[in-house]
Amino acid sequence: MYEVHYGLREKPFSISPDPDLIFWGQAHRLAFSMLEFGVMNNAEFTVITGCVGSGKTTLVRHLLRKIDRTVTHVGLISNTPREREELLQSIMVAMNLPVEGPPPVLIKKFQDFLAAQYGKGSRTILIVDEAHNLGEEALEELRMLSNINVDKYQLLQLILVGQSQLKDTLRRPQLLQFAQRVSSGFDLKPLAQTEVAQYITFRLNAVGSRVELFSNEACNIIAQASSGIPRVINILCDTALVYGFSAGADRITGELARAVIEDKNNFGFLHTNNSSAAF
Repeated sequence: MYEVHYGLREKPFSISPDPDLIFWGQAHRLAFSMLEFGVMNNAEFTVITGCVGSGKTTLVRHLLRKIDRTVTHVGLISNTPREREELLQSIMVAMNLPVEGPPPVLIKKFQDFLAAQYGKGSRTILIVDEAHNLGEEALEELRMLSNINVDKYQLLQLILVGQSQLKDTLRRPQLLQFAQRVSSGFDLKPLAQTEVAQYITFRLNAVGSRVELFSNEACNIIAQASSGIPRVINILCDTALVYGFSAGADRITGELARAVIEDKNNFGFLHTNNSSAAF
């Protein structure tokens, strides 16, 4: 729609996770370092938390690209069930294992699978996205599965990625044993206000922009309204480019940015309060 008008190869502000368009702000760099540390050091549990739209899933997608699949078997659960039995079935599906049979049979099949992978010199990693949806029983099931090992070698590494309430859940007294096994973790914060303009410029340059399409005023307004949350920044910037295209504007001004935010407040689902926003 607006790509040709602004000389862009594609839309720069998609809200879908895109590992090709990661902006390495300080918090995102640290979060990914903890993910890599967990994988490289055979951590039993790695936990990454953060608010909605902060970029957690994008970091996971980037990690999946970097993992050598010839030496590592990776299973990914994206639609996280709450109950223990459903979780076990989801794990079997993620590992391409048969799901027929009661829980004790499935656990035995899973144990045999892990042992076989270890025997071949292959590591096994299970990534659970949206892990904040897991109930206490499901989390306890993961802890029990993590007990499967050979001598001091961990047969199964688990990476949990979820919204900030996962951090609160793991702090409950009844999950103390689980929390004590998290050897690598990070709570991903939104971009700093000073990073938002850099983020916008990075995304635009990545799809072919050769000019500063957003004025400094527009960037500052979007930074305040988005609270630095990448998904909200993307929504506001994408809408601003639509408005700019419709108006025949050469660049996005502060006036256009304010119009977008006002319309999102009045007619959409974006809420601003004292220069902060949540979507």
